[in-house]
Amino acid sequence: MSKSRAVVELTARFDLGGDDMIRALSLSPISDSQTLVYLGTSSGSLILISLDTLTNIVSRLGSVSLSASPVESIFVLGEERGKVLALCNGYLFLVDSLLSQPAKRLGGLLKGINVIARRVRGRDSSSTDLLPSEISTDSSSSKKFLQLLGAGNLVNDVKGKDFRHERVHQGHYVFAVAIGERMLLIELQCDENEGLSGSFVVLKEVLGIGGIKTLVWLDDYVIAGTVKGYSLISCVTGLSGVIFTLPDVSGPPLLKLLCKEWKVLLLVDNVGVVVDSNGQPIGGSLVFRRRPDSVGELSFYLVTVGDGKMEIHQKKSGACVQSVSFGPQGCGPSLLAADEAGDGNLLAVTSLSKLIFYRRVPYEEQIKDLLRKKRYREAISLVEELDIQGEISKDMLSFLHAQIGYLLLFDLRFEEAVNQFLKSEKMEPSEVFPFIMRDPNRWSLVVPRNRYWGLHPPPAPFEDVVDNGLMAIQRANFLRKAGMDTPVDEEFFSNPPSRADLLDSAIKNITRYLEISREKDLTHPVREGIDTLLMLLYRALNRVEDMENLASSDNNCVVEELETLLTESGHLRTLAFLYASKGMSAKALAIWRLFTKNYSSGLWQDSDDLVPYLHDNELIRLSGKEAAAAEAARILEEPCDSELALQHLSWISDVNPLFAIQVLTSDKRTEELSPEQVIQAIDPKKVDIIQRYFQWLIEERDYTDPQLHTSYALSLARSALECVEVQNGILETDAGGREAHDCNVGSISLFESDVRERLQTFLQSSDLYDPEEILVLIEGSELWLEKAILYRRIGQETLVLQILALKLEDCAAAEQYCVEIGRPDAFMQLLDMYLDPQNGKEPMFKAAVRLLHNHGESLDPLQVLEKLSPDMPLKLASDTILRMLRARVHHHRQGQIVHNISRALDVDSRLARLEERSRHMQINDESLCDSCYARLGTKLFAMYPDDTIVCYKCYRHLGESKSVTGRDFKRDVLIKPGWLVNR
Repeated sequence: MSKSRAVVELTARFDLGGDDMIRALSLSPISDSQTLVYLGTSSGSLILISLDTLTNIVSRLGSVSLSASPVESIFVLGEERGKVLALCNGYLFLVDSLLSQPAKRLGGLLKGINVIARRVRGRDSSSTDLLPSEISTDSSSSKKFLQLLGAGNLVNDVKGKDFRHERVHQGHYVFAVAIGERMLLIELQCDENEGLSGSFVVLKEVLGIGGIKTLVWLDDYVIAGTVKGYSLISCVTGLSGVIFTLPDVSGPPLLKLLCKEWKVLLLVDNVGVVVDSNGQPIGGSLVFRRRPDSVGELSFYLVTVGDGKMEIHQKKSGACVQSVSFGPQGCGPSLLAADEAGDGNLLAVTSLSKLIFYRRVPYEEQIKDLLRKKRYREAISLVEELDIQGEISKDMLSFLHAQIGYLLLFDLRFEEAVNQFLKSEKMEPSEVFPFIMRDPNRWSLVVPRNRYWGLHPPPAPFEDVVDNGLMAIQRANFLRKAGMDTPVDEEFFSNPPSRADLLDSAIKNITRYLEISREKDLTHPVREGIDTLLMLLYRALNRVEDMENLASSDNNCVVEELETLLTESGHLRTLAFLYASKGMSAKALAIWRLFTKNYSSGLWQDSDDLVPYLHDNELIRLSGKEAAAAEAARILEEPCDSELALQHLSWISDVNPLFAIQVLTSDKRTEELSPEQVIQAIDPKKVDIIQRYFQWLIEERDYTDPQLHTSYALSLARSALECVEVQNGILETDAGGREAHDCNVGSISLFESDVRERLQTFLQSSDLYDPEEILVLIEGSELWLEKAILYRRIGQETLVLQILALKLEDCAAAEQYCVEIGRPDAFMQLLDMYLDPQNGKEPMFKAAVRLLHNHGESLDPLQVLEKLSPDMPLKLASDTILRMLRARVHHHRQGQIVHNISRALDVDSRLARLEERSRHMQINDESLCDSCYARLGTKLFAMYPDDTIVCYKCYRHLGESKSVTGRDFKRDVLIKPGWLVNR
């Protein structure tokens, strides 16, 4: 099947008639609807015709004869009231734009011209100006400058006007002309107001390049094509170099300036090479079907003509996209001219005496044609090329991507369709809703009714799209077998896919589109539709993890549309997540409780399977029941109804006590749970949960209720008694049927320390519990340290010392308690207990020696000697008693030293005070009060310790402790060196 498409279409024809042939051609648009066409004939005439692009009418406007030789080149200079420059018989002729006057030949050096090219500056070019901005021929400096450039003479009455290179608005044009073995760079000056008068100046002469057949002048370089090859000539330095040489057997050179890209195309037979203004090749070569006679540029296409055919090629790849026959084969060389100065949509082609006009087909029609033929890749490539060239608006680009996407979708190419949808910035995600859910539905009104080109049927559910597409493939197969050519996807035709595979592909790709569309800024109803339909698509694909992630995240799903479907399909976990995300906590908790009661009816049949669960940003794996309880606990941790939390607390604690603790100790809850109701809701056998809750209330919530503190202490004491009984073997060691607490083997631990350590810590830290109530509970137990703490609370010092010293034999704790009591009789009482422990226990002589060694100075030696037992070995007591006596003497002498030093300080301070009061101050008539500056004379005055003097009146005002300097001697005591003890 041919891959040609219509890029250009025939517009009009024109025939010169007779034997005269067209040898030169130039287009000059003068308005949006009219283009002037200049024809140079083989008889040496210049003919002007006009083409009305609206009516496609061609009119002959005039003609002028130049010579008997063929016209070789035509250049249109200026726009309105411009002029036309033509090369004929080796001379340049200047003609008015309407050909209303006879042509004027430019003489002088300009004769025997082989070829001529006009200088073109590229976009944003920094090419060199060949002349300064202001030059007067009367100045010597200008003459020297022209001589340096090789300008030699001013030809045809150059009258000293100011001129500048390529000042088109002033009628100055720069050309390169090849004459024999030399090339001249000239500036043509023709004033629009002076008729056909014109003159030129030679800017530079380049020698040694002969046989030039074609020229292109771009920026600072002239590219010349000769029979030997292509050369690059600098218009600034005059230096030349070879770009490359032509093969021995090769056609004549051919150059084409590509104005869209400011590059030059060099032809070697049927191969084109694109170079920049410096002659450097760019990209790969372009291979044409045949060697062209002429080359033109149409938008981002290259147009070649030759042997009666015109071919349209892509610039990048050189691929031919259209071929048009306009004349018989062997009709001679053809010419091609494009409207490069206008909208670039008009082409003119010559064949002998005939002139054929073509206009570019609008790109919308080109794309429509490709889409009708199901040539989607070419259509996409064309759209992308239009976007790169800037010939299409953003809105139109978005429209085209959406249109192509719809056609691909109805052609069952779902992945490519979604790729096009994603490239369309203006396409609304709600446009795909009808493919997922049948109308009418909740979102029927939010689906935009966008107008496309009518190339595809209206949206329908994917089941219908797939069925219709498969029927179309079967119909095309039948027609093709019948000999009819129908457009169809060759891949589907040779290997038709199954209906299930197509539906799976459709759902997967439209799911991908909706997932990406979630990130867009959309209205709330559209967001609801996207999330709800996305959930339905996940369900159809059985992507359970994606369903749960969507349901548990911030979503806009409509619960009413999903709960029945999810219940019927058994996706209860997803439904529970969805309920929780919408604040429907009661329904979510009911589902999680159902999972724990009969987990085999849920999503997982094996209760031993582990379920992933995200806890504190760490992925862990739990059993199914634990995962359900964890999700329920997560709901109850958030602000919710306290009755709801108490209702579900019991079964959560049955599964895992840790989750119950998370609920009870949550910091996210705004309304505190009532401790009384919590205790009633929890099974009394679950002691650890109650204790952990009490601990949280007291330590983190700072509860000060004495009854709460007492209940916590009693609970800890009961647990401690159980542990002691277990450890002593009173109870059975196998506690498999017991509720979990610290002493149970394999139980879940809610605490980092054992129960006795927690009990002792709490009894020491809290002052709000009732110690007597706890003592009643543990009175007959072995919890001696706990008893000691409680007896200490109620002030039973003797019982505390007995427990510490005799029961626990903790000498350090007993001595420390005596230090805290702070009375000497406490140490004597402790010593007496060591020496006479009672109840048949042996005296604790080592402990007694330790006490005497550490605190002997606090004991009376006589009382100690009286207390010592005759049975105590003298060797143990002698050193200790001797050291105690020495310490006693030392303590006495230290007291005497301190007493004497204190007495000396007292005497010295009295003496200093006396000296200070006995000081004399001499006052004369010039003495002034330091406060009011009045003369003191014979007035009463006062002197402060800082030697300031004030009158009695100011003294009464200031007081005796504050001087005029502001110093308060009661707060800021003044110390003088003589007041310290220095003897």
